[in-house]
Amino acid sequence: MRGLGELEAAVMNVMWSSEAPMSVRAVLDALPRRKPLAYTTVMTVLNNLHRKEYVRREKDGRAFLYEPSMSRSQAAADAMRQILNETADTETALLLLARSASETETQALRRGLDRRRGRA
Repeated sequence: MRGLGELEAAVMNVMWSSEAPMSVRAVLDALPRRKPLAYTTVMTVLNNLHRKEYVRREKDGRAFLYEPSMSRSQAAADAMRQILNETADTETALLLLARSASETETQALRRGLDRRRGRA
């Protein structure tokens, strides 16, 4: 996901897979293990994700419980919006994206545009 480092993206994948808020320890235990991670590393990543507004947190005793503040789809849409905002030629970028879209993606775009126009 644009704007997220590799470990941040891994943490968000864990968070999006969970049905309940998670402690730092629960996130650490759920992360795929390529190399050992320190508890404080995961805590720092979650604090950074909170600052970036990807997660919200609630105090639970002396610790925090974290949960995503947006869906995976919303995060992807925000990343696409950020990329479009950074290009000098938004129209060309959108047209190139549309040309590369699958038939399923094209149909989804058409449905979304029709809803926006009030036709559906």
